[in-house]
Amino acid sequence: MWHAHDVPASVSGSTRAGLGYARQTLAVAEADIRKLIHDPIELLTRMVQPVLWLLIFGQVFTRTRAIPTGGISYLDFMTPGVLAQSVLFGAIFYGISLIWERDLGIVHKFLVSPAARSSLVLGRAISSTARSLCQMVLVYLLAVLLRIHLHFSVAALAGVAAAVIFGSAVFSTFSLIAACIVKSRERFMGIGQVLTMPLFFASNAIYPLSLMPLWLQGLARVNPLTYQVDALRSLMIVGGSTSFGLARDFAFLAAALGILVAIATRLYPKIIT
Repeated sequence: MWHAHDVPASVSGSTRAGLGYARQTLAVAEADIRKLIHDPIELLTRMVQPVLWLLIFGQVFTRTRAIPTGGISYLDFMTPGVLAQSVLFGAIFYGISLIWERDLGIVHKFLVSPAARSSLVLGRAISSTARSLCQMVLVYLLAVLLRIHLHFSVAALAGVAAAVIFGSAVFSTFSLIAACIVKSRERFMGIGQVLTMPLFFASNAIYPLSLMPLWLQGLARVNPLTYQVDALRSLMIVGGSTSFGLARDFAFLAAALGILVAIATRLYPKIIT
């Protein structure tokens, strides 16, 4: 484990502060990831959903010719959307763990520690990506079995992993904000159900934006899931293209994450009141 005295005396104070902040953030992430390792059943149940979508929904709708997919098969078109969906559905309920920890008194211990509030939020956002990266591996395995045309270059795989990480961090932080507001497991589960469907269907996950009415296109253009799917489709699929450009996709996701972390940091202490 890293300690302050491990840093050479020549290192500046700002560097020491940065290393301390990183250590706090990673400690929170590590604690959450340990819980996942000791309870893999939750991860396995989350993996069922992309299997159903690709094997049932995708197999049926790939026969539909009326959906414009830019010259690729519908199954190829929807595979990045299924990956993004599994990330969304896994991350959006992440906040319930915060409510459980509040009830067990764990959150109180975090709040009285010297750790920065933003490191508590970022640590949780980072830990949520472990689940999402496992789901990414599963979707790739299924896609290979279904003979979906995938990019396997190092750059493409790294880009897909980055898009998955950003998406998971965005939606898990959004989930933490919801948990801080509702503060009840029962209310949170209801809110989670209400949020997932609009986020998913008001995106380009299973159909292009061009099929949407103008008012829905407007909502889709401020939906982080749209930009995650857009990046994934370009990076994952041979012949896949991006509607906005990869730079804009990742810039939007980064900006959304920054805004949500700032809001969650402000609301985090309110979970115990």
